[in-house]
Order: sequence, then C-alpha cells, then structure tokens
Amino acid sequence: METIVESVTFGFIISGLIVGGLIGFILQRGRFCMNSAFRDTIFIKDFTLFHAYIVALAIMLIGSNLLDEAGIIHLKAQSFYPLANIIGGYIFGLGIVLAGGCGSGITYKGGEGQIASLFAVFGFFLGIGATTNGILNPVYNLLRSVKIGEGPLTLYGIAGGEENPAIKWGVILLISALCILFASKSKPFTIRKSKGFYWSITAVLLGIMGVITFWASEYFGSPGFARGMNFTTPNGELFFTILTGDARSRFFPMYDILGFKVTWAEFFYIGVPLGAFISAKILKEFAWKTPRDAKELLTVLGGSLMMGFGAATAGGCNVGQGLTGFTTLSIGSIAATIAIILGNWTMVYYKFIKPMNDME
Repeated sequence: METIVESVTFGFIISGLIVGGLIGFILQRGRFCMNSAFRDTIFIKDFTLFHAYIVALAIMLIGSNLLDEAGIIHLKAQSFYPLANIIGGYIFGLGIVLAGGCGSGITYKGGEGQIASLFAVFGFFLGIGATTNGILNPVYNLLRSVKIGEGPLTLYGIAGGEENPAIKWGVILLISALCILFASKSKPFTIRKSKGFYWSITAVLLGIMGVITFWASEYFGSPGFARGMNFTTPNGELFFTILTGDARSRFFPMYDILGFKVTWAEFFYIGVPLGAFISAKILKEFAWKTPRDAKELLTVLGGSLMMGFGAATAGGCNVGQGLTGFTTLSIGSIAATIAIILGNWTMVYYKFIKPMNDME
C-alpha cells in the first residue's frame, strides 16, 4: 500500500542525487555495463567485466547482509515467480543486446551524450509502463500468477539457513569466495595505468556503493526496507511523475513535493547520468553522438521496449536482480539473473557470432 509523506527533507533529495551521481561516475569511469560483461564472455572470450560484476556481487553479499544482521538495514528477498522471472529475464537479456546497453548502461551512457541511449531510456519506460499499467499488463499478470512458496524462497533457506544463521553465512561466504577465486584469473592486483578505472577498482567501488545504496535508500526513502540499487522501477516512477505527477509506486513510500508524488529512487536515477556527465567531462569524453541511421535507432527502441517488458515482468533488471536481488540470495533473483545471461548470449549469437561465421 502506498504511503504519502507530506514533508520532504533536504537529505531526501540530496542523498539520492549524491548516491546516484557517485554510481554514475563509477560506471562511466570504469566503462562498466553488464550487457558488455555478459556479451564479452562468449563473443571475444574476455571475462574482465564479468569478473568485475561478480566481485561487486561478493562485496554486496557480505556487506549488505552484515548490515542486515546488525539491524541497520532490512533486506527483503523477492518471492519466486518462475514463469515471470525466467521468461521476463530472458526477454530482458535479448533486449539489452539490441539496445546496446543494460538498464544501468543506457542510463550512464545518456550522460555521456549518446543520443541512442537517451532514446533507449525512454523506450525502457514505454516497455515498463505498458507492462505494469498498460496493454501488456494481462501478460504480466498471467506470468506472475504462478508462484512457488508462500513467501520469499532463498538459497540459504532451502538449506535450513532461516533457522540457523551459521548455514546462511556459510552459503554467503562460500558464494563470495568462489566469486573472488574465479575473478582472480583477471589479475585484480595488477593495476595498469589507464584513462579510467581498472576493472578491479570499478568492482570494489561499485560493490561498496551497492551497500551504501541499501542504507541510503532505507534511511532517507523507505523506512523499514532497504530498496538498494535498481534501474527499472526508478525509471518508471520518474517518467510517471513527469507525465502524470504521480510516481505510481506500488511498493515504496511516495513523498509530496509541490503536489508531485515522488520517490527517493527517482533522485537516485537522475543522479546517475549527472555523475556520468561529470566523469565524461573530466576525461574529455563527453560528446553528442547520434545513431548511424534510422535502422539503428529503431533497433535500439525495439530492444529497449523488450527491456522494459522483461525487467518489469522479471521483477528487476540486471542490477535490480543481478546485484541487489541476488544479494538476498532469492531464488527468483538468481533465476532471473541466469535467464538474463542466457538471453544475452542468445541474441549475441544471432546478432554477432552467426553473421561472422556465415561470412567465412
């Protein structure tokens, strides 16, 4: 049920902008996009960005759950909707290849001046809006009508970790250790001088900011629930506020500003391209870049529409499920993440690998 809070503090606005800005700065400076992270593993056999992803995940797993245990934040795992998580995630994975970036990627790239990414951000909203409130809503409801378990289903819960914290932390530490061990193949400590951040620096900073976002989102925006990093619902909330004056949030508190109903995550979302813009200007990488032709623009729009439907249906995008949701070890989030990767690999094969093989 929505909650309207009449008074908005300065901290509510500025915290969202600062946290989002820092993440946008890190994403741009590290050239980090999970579409590229997943794509590169099969397209050019490069695991560097994928290793950055799993290091950030390991940091968020440990840090966020420590704060949860201390009562500083309150993590809530998503329920498992197998059809929605898998089908939605797979379609989202297909879409990010066509759009040229994931949920976070198109957002920070818009701050660099990439016009195609700005179109993708809007297309992302159209897909989200059509799914949660429009013509695709019956499909959304149908896919989410199948649910396994009464409440959230977690990886450690299956192993008995709900009653035994030792089992829960055993699972967390095991997954984190495997992530770090796997990522060590990309030589995280051999930091080379470059224009941007080395991949391991990007991973550590992103992981730390993921933990900070959990805290800030709860402390300033959603008392009793650490919302964390996400790009799907904030995108929808921001555009709904712009178009209707109402964020239409169904899960998170809304605050009244001059008659507009807003959420903390909207300011977080605005901060990301601003942070990317600042980073790009410092590196002298900001420039307005237009699509090559109408075909590319239509491909980006089509992909971003798929992203919107897929993310809304799956319960989150690559960040919302692949990092934030995965941190809770929700089975639904893990399933959605795997489906996103498989969707990415499928489209990469048909868009890039197969045409190259056919030319040989």
